[in-house]
Amino acid sequence: MTTAASIPGGAPGPRSYRPLAGVLAAMAVSLTGTRVSAIALPWFVLATTGSATRTGLVAFCEMAPYVVVKAFTGPLVDRIGPRTVSWTTDSVSAVAALLIPLLHSLGVFSFPLLLALVAVIGAVRGPGDLAKHVMVPEAADWSRVPLERATGLSGVTERLASTVGPAVGGSLVALVGPLAGLVVNAACFALGSVVVALALPRGMGRTAPGATGDADGGGAADGYWARFGEGFRFLRGEPLLLTVIATIGVTNLLDAAFAAVLVPVWAKESGGGPAAIGLTGSAWGIAAIGGSLIAAAVAHRMRRRAVFFGGFLLAGAPRFLVLACGAPLWAVLVVFAVGGFGSGFLNPILGAVSFERVPRRLLGRVGALGDSLAWAGIPVGGLLAGAAVAAAGLAPVLLAVGAAYFLTTSLAGLRPEWREMDRLRGRGRAVDPGDPGEAGEPGESGGPGDGPPVREAVHAERAG
Repeated sequence: MTTAASIPGGAPGPRSYRPLAGVLAAMAVSLTGTRVSAIALPWFVLATTGSATRTGLVAFCEMAPYVVVKAFTGPLVDRIGPRTVSWTTDSVSAVAALLIPLLHSLGVFSFPLLLALVAVIGAVRGPGDLAKHVMVPEAADWSRVPLERATGLSGVTERLASTVGPAVGGSLVALVGPLAGLVVNAACFALGSVVVALALPRGMGRTAPGATGDADGGGAADGYWARFGEGFRFLRGEPLLLTVIATIGVTNLLDAAFAAVLVPVWAKESGGGPAAIGLTGSAWGIAAIGGSLIAAAVAHRMRRRAVFFGGFLLAGAPRFLVLACGAPLWAVLVVFAVGGFGSGFLNPILGAVSFERVPRRLLGRVGALGDSLAWAGIPVGGLLAGAAVAAAGLAPVLLAVGAAYFLTTSLAGLRPEWREMDRLRGRGRAVDPGDPGEAGEPGESGGPGDGPPVREAVHAERAG
């Protein structure tokens, strides 16, 4: 039986599936609430104001704080611990989300107040999402499952939330109204906070005392800015990570425009309403679950680069084109299902590459910087789409954005850095050259004859 000393990451005690189940459950409920809100909130703005521009402004006010705050909270997540950050930020999100329907029912609600509340939700959701992802490698250590399988299960969880969330959100908005969806969003955040607080071991995800650069161990990177700079320097020295971030950054911007403005406007103009939004989201999510399950089962055998860009080919431009040509709903659902299947392979691959390249003690700060850069275009995606639709109409914008998506994912694949996706696979977790407890351990990369140490890529997931 595997001993504690041989467990990657040093997870103590016998095998336990509880931490991994807890992290996945917390991801599931919080992401489900977010997906419900992604339908309810834009529809609430469209129904009350009729303005695509204001709908894009709401998306901007949520995602701009998300990106900015997340960029600077990495060192704090590493120091305080992702478990504590996760349950506290989810609690604040629950309160802010509940205030929207509560104040509206009391007749004291206004559009500026809505912008302020969604800004609070975005500001605390950024570090909360980061904290959950940072705990995935250690949860995999506790359960003794391969890292690629753990990231695959994380992808399945996300896709399941992307299926249940739109279905619940679309049904609630159609039957009861958009404010009911916001109540469900608040309840999901509250449940996620409880799951993390009760299911995960105390101190989970924190750097082990005495590790190089850890504040508790008296390392060189004691101060906040020293820690922040350490993460920045690491990221700057990783060409593959920077290429991933640039590519995902562009596709995230286009995905944000699609989800926040283009799909709701299409649903309104086509007469499908919120139910059509829910159906397309569910078709995408169900197929994505299938793709993620396959990735979780056979990811360790796949050629990552080929599968990654093949997935983008299916998940990118076709969904923009099918909406632009005014196809019937059944054809839209087929295209979304095919795209969802392709997208199911993306995040498991990105997650595995991520957790293979960055030393554990840098996960929070490097992940925060990388995610923030990759998500930097999301706040303006809705704004740009709203302004473009108001100026040129829906169909031309859909065609232009779809073409941009195809060119981005096709041209990016020609860069040589992508070969690193497969060259470093299966070489063990990242080795921190500054930590004598890790260097040269049997079975780890970085030993004699192994070439350069394996380091973990930033977790730059797609926003889809």
